Amino acid sequence: MSVNEVMSAIELYPCRLVELTGGEPLLQDDVYALIDRLLRKGWKVLVETGGHVPLERVPSAVVKIMDVKCPGSGEAEQHDWNNLQWLTEHDQVKFVLRDRIDYEFARNTVVERELVAHCATVLMSPVHGLLAPETLAKWVLADGLQVRVQLQVHKYIWSADARGV
Repeated sequence: MSVNEVMSAIELYPCRLVELTGGEPLLQDDVYALIDRLLRKGWKVLVETGGHVPLERVPSAVVKIMDVKCPGSGEAEQHDWNNLQWLTEHDQVKFVLRDRIDYEFARNTVVERELVAHCATVLMSPVHGLLAPETLAKWVLADGLQVRVQLQVHKYIWSADARGV
């Protein structure tokens, strides 16, 4: 879709908040033109990124949600930690956790990289159907982490395998 087509589609909704996600939005053609257009029209823009694409081109007005890949994803080594310098006080860092190994990786990363100091919120989400939310909550409480447990809400609203929602 072109920027004009995307704008036409989303302007049908009364909400003026849009989140760009799915795959890696920062690799999409014209994503920066779309972001600029949205910001100029007064939209609140969030970009959920995998953290392996440099963030310096993302305007500071955009809420960046940087996904840190855990070992269970098979992509943990792809993260670009230089992106921490581009996070601001309204941005977020997110971990999606499959198991205790992923949790320990996330916990250690939060502490060692002082993530709470780099952004507004650190999120930990259990993989739907693999890690019970209450188990993750118990681990977070036991370790006293200053993070927020977040469920993959779209998997509760729509089916767990729904695409494009």
